Amino acid sequence: MIRKLVLVALLSVVASTAFAQGSTDDEAACRPDVRRFCHAVKEGGNFLGCLQEHRKKLRRQCLAVLESHGL
Repeated sequence: MIRKLVLVALLSVVASTAFAQGSTDDEAACRPDVRRFCHAVKEGGNFLGCLQEHRKKLRRQCLAVLESHGL
């Protein structure tokens, strides 16, 4: 379930095809931050908004994933 939520979060982050094919490394990099900050966001919800709201608190690995995709 958490894996599915993380994947939904990452796919919600950008609309680009390149990122939609995101790697498991990208998913793993943001999984702890999604669990910590976005656990209340329901499937299909605004995970990007949640991650952006907590951007200053994100771990550097997740922040690097977002930045590598232009966010």
